[in-house]
Amino acid sequence: MCEYCGCQSLAVIDELTREHDAVVNLIGEVRRAHDGGNTAGMAAVARRIAAVLGPHTEVEEHGLFPALVGEFPDQVAALESEHRRIEAVLGEAAAGTPADPQWPQRLLAALDTLRDHILKEQDGVFPAALIDLSAADWDAVEAVRARVGTLLPPAVAPR
Repeated sequence: MCEYCGCQSLAVIDELTREHDAVVNLIGEVRRAHDGGNTAGMAAVARRIAAVLGPHTEVEEHGLFPALVGEFPDQVAALESEHRRIEAVLGEAAAGTPADPQWPQRLLAALDTLRDHILKEQDGVFPAALIDLSAADWDAVEAVRARVGTLLPPAVAPR
């Protein structure tokens, strides 16, 4: 993922990036389950992805995106629309393995969208936020993170 602009030096962006990394790893698990014909395994990993994305999306949509929407309204609207589409497919597995035989293909398509979405955020949103957000905006983003938390363990500080 991106490391060229320095945005990951901000704790809140670093945490969003670590969540992206976790989701990318989980996408790999879904693909392996699919390759093995394990739809129940795909559903179980879909629930794990949804759990990571829950607080992640809150931070973006209630902290980061409001500060960027004035400058980038179309991009923010497109990202939020992608959130809804991805959540809908992941949500089909919330109560167990979906019975619809087309669900695995819908999930793989949604995860392709998610992978592209992550790149848009890492290469576009996060660097733009580094430039455009004020100290008050960052405080608002951090307040949302403090409220919603994360499922990831704390980052290990370099020695």
